[in-house]
Amino acid sequence: MTDVLRRGRASLAFGFLAQGVAFALLVTRIPAVQDRYGVSDALLPVFLAAVPVLAGIGSVTTEQLVKRVRPSVVLRWSQPVVLLALLGVGAGERMVELAVSLAVFGLAVGALDASMNMLGVSLQRSYGRSIMLSFHAAYSLGGIVGASLAWVGAHWHLALWVSYLPVAAVLLPAVLVGSRWYVDAGPAEPGVQGSGGGGEGGALVFKLLLPLCLVMSFAYIGDSTVSNWSAKYLQDVLGSSEQLATVPYNVYMVTTLLGRAIGDFGVRRLGAVAVVRGGAVVAAAGFAVVAVAPGPWVGMLGFTLLGLGLCVLVPQTFAAAGRLFPGASDAAIARLNIFNYVGFLVGSPLVGALGDAWSYRGAMLVPMVLVSLTLVYARSFARQPDRYGGGHERPRTADVGRGSNGL
Repeated sequence: MTDVLRRGRASLAFGFLAQGVAFALLVTRIPAVQDRYGVSDALLPVFLAAVPVLAGIGSVTTEQLVKRVRPSVVLRWSQPVVLLALLGVGAGERMVELAVSLAVFGLAVGALDASMNMLGVSLQRSYGRSIMLSFHAAYSLGGIVGASLAWVGAHWHLALWVSYLPVAAVLLPAVLVGSRWYVDAGPAEPGVQGSGGGGEGGALVFKLLLPLCLVMSFAYIGDSTVSNWSAKYLQDVLGSSEQLATVPYNVYMVTTLLGRAIGDFGVRRLGAVAVVRGGAVVAAAGFAVVAVAPGPWVGMLGFTLLGLGLCVLVPQTFAAAGRLFPGASDAAIARLNIFNYVGFLVGSPLVGALGDAWSYRGAMLVPMVLVSLTLVYARSFARQPDRYGGGHERPRTADVGRGSNGL
């Protein structure tokens, strides 16, 4: 393993961590943002929905950009834009300034998420073994750091710009310096046509990518359910105190970090298919425990299981897209990344609507069923396309994609 690859891996991991910090600082201070700009409860969902919609547009745009420039270039310049947009959210005074800042944040996040995972998949290919979960573990660690900083800001009643400015001042130059060591490993088989836009080839690509798109959506529906409803569920349904109701999401974040920190070892030993199946079973069990929990502590156990189960699905979905389309992995990842935002947009309103119309216990069964459907598509995580774009199963020990250079 060369020093170039090691530095590339370390710098990309730091990029994931920085993004986790920035995103957590935004989403955990939404009430403060609402108060600063006087955003009504009726208008707030519009602002919140606009961010993932624009992020999807940013991801689609990135697919076209990487045909002309390297993914590392897109990542190098989108990450500072995200940090500056975050600072704009904290420093603005008028609602139009908030709208512009959130729009820029959304577009840049889409480009950032897509290019970041493109580099992660190409680095994994060069390493010849699973390392994708380690990048997402860095993101989870960044989320914990960002949420902790947000708690400090809220506890001390700091203005948003006071909370955001030191973070931007530290991370912005750090990510620019770190971007010097990003590694673009390139496609494994340039001859494979993985990005056909229409006709028979395009239909074949969509057929191969669709299972991964569904799994990505299911995973983010589950994730958004935890992030948006865990506190309310524990307090209103299971009768916990207000303080205890804040614990499940923190536990979920910590178990997500732990699961991702060790997940690559599981993939190397057991293969991606087994890890994805195991994650889906554990996540479904977590939702089942939450749905039938007699009290808050059992509910807490369910949310703990959810962190351990859901944490492996998204990284392995990106990695599987890279294996399915080794000659066009960038395009596949950009398209797959859109379903990250689809799941985010669908999950929270779906559970809320079902909870109001039926019951929140019953609503928890819906993400349970959706996550369970991952078992149906698990074999897609072991496929390797042939020279005509089709797929066949690879041996379990070769489950991690390898580049044509044999590293």
